[in-house]
Amino acid sequence: MKTTTLLGAAAITAAAGWIARAAWGIPTQIGASRNAVQPYAAMSPRYRNRQFHNSDPSSVLVPGTDAGMAKSLLTRGSTGRPRAPIPLATPLAPAQAGGAAVTWYGHSSVLVEVDGYRVLADPVWSERVSPSATVGPARMHAAPVALADLPSVDAIVISHDHYDHLDMETVKTLTRTQAAPFVVPIGIGAHLRHWKVPENRIVELDWDESTTIGDLVLNCTEARHFSGRGLVRNATQWASWVFAGPKHRVFFGGDSGYTPRFVELGTTYGPFDLTLLPVGAYDVRWPDIHMNPEEAVQTHADLNCGDPTRGVFVPIHWATFNLAFHSWSEPIIRLTEAAADVGTTVAVPMPGGWIDALSAQPPTKWWIPLG
Repeated sequence: MKTTTLLGAAAITAAAGWIARAAWGIPTQIGASRNAVQPYAAMSPRYRNRQFHNSDPSSVLVPGTDAGMAKSLLTRGSTGRPRAPIPLATPLAPAQAGGAAVTWYGHSSVLVEVDGYRVLADPVWSERVSPSATVGPARMHAAPVALADLPSVDAIVISHDHYDHLDMETVKTLTRTQAAPFVVPIGIGAHLRHWKVPENRIVELDWDESTTIGDLVLNCTEARHFSGRGLVRNATQWASWVFAGPKHRVFFGGDSGYTPRFVELGTTYGPFDLTLLPVGAYDVRWPDIHMNPEEAVQTHADLNCGDPTRGVFVPIHWATFNLAFHSWSEPIIRLTEAAADVGTTVAVPMPGGWIDALSAQPPTKWWIPLG
C-alpha cells in the first residue's frame, strides 16, 4: 500500500512538473493585453466595438462545423506530415541584394530582396508555434540558417500576430542582432513594446498606409484573416504587404483567405515581379480566412491586373508546421496543376532555397518523394 501511495505521489508530482513546464512563460508569450493595444488600435477607422474587421463578411469557422474538429484532430494520425525528412537547401545570401528575389526559410518566413534592399518578413525560428514551449504545433524541419547568420536587413515586417507569424523569441533575438525597424500592422506594436523592442524601432501602419526606407516603399495592404494570441481575437490588425522599389515590386501575402479586394490591390500597386502567397492550412471549415491553392493562383492573377502569366509565384505558408488536415504535399500538387492550367510561373524552393524572379528557374519537384 505504501509503495502504491509513493508511486501515485510521484505520478502527481511528475504531472504537475509537466504542466508547470508547459505553462512556463505563457503570459509573456501572449504579449500585450487588449487594454495596452487599445490606444493604438483605436486610431484606425477599421477598429469598431473593440476589434478589427474584414471588409468582406468572414467567419473563422463555418457555423456548425466546430463539433467535428476534435474528432478530426484525434483521427488524423500522420496526415499532414511528410514520409521522409524534409530536405534543406544551403541558404544563399548574395553580397548585394537583387532586384526581385526571395529566400524561403519555411512556412511564411522569407527574406525578400527588392532593388538592393532586404526585407525579413514573418520570421519564426522557434521550435513550436504556440504560447507554450512544450505543447503545440512543432517544426517538421529545422530552421535552414541561424538567426545570427542572417545578413543585415533593412526592415522586419510582420503580417499579423498569430504564433506562426509573430514569434516572441525570434523578435527578441532580432532586436539584439539587427538594427532594422519592425514594420507592423497597427496594434502589434504593443506586443513589441511588451517584449522590450525600443520605441524608435517600431513603425505601425494601417491598411493603405506606407513608410519608406531610402527608395523602398513598404505598403500595408488589405488581407482577409483575423488576429489573436490568447482568448481575445481581433484586437490587432492583420495585413498583406507590398514592397515597392524604384524598378521592382514584390507582394507578400502573409496569411489570408481569398477576397476580390486583391483585384483592387493589383490595380493600385501591381503588377508584381514576385508574389509570395499562402497555399497551405486550408480547409472547407474555414474558407474565409485561408485560401486554397486554386484561389492562390487566382490571387496571383488578380494582383497582376488579370494576367496570370506575369511575374513569378512562390508559395508560402506550407511544409513547416502541420496546421490543417490535408496531406503534406497536397498544397503544392494542387498549386502546380492549377498554375499550369493558366500559364502561371511557379517556383517552389526547398526550405533555405533562393529564387531570383528575374531569371529563369530550373524546374524541380523535390517534394514528390515526401508524399
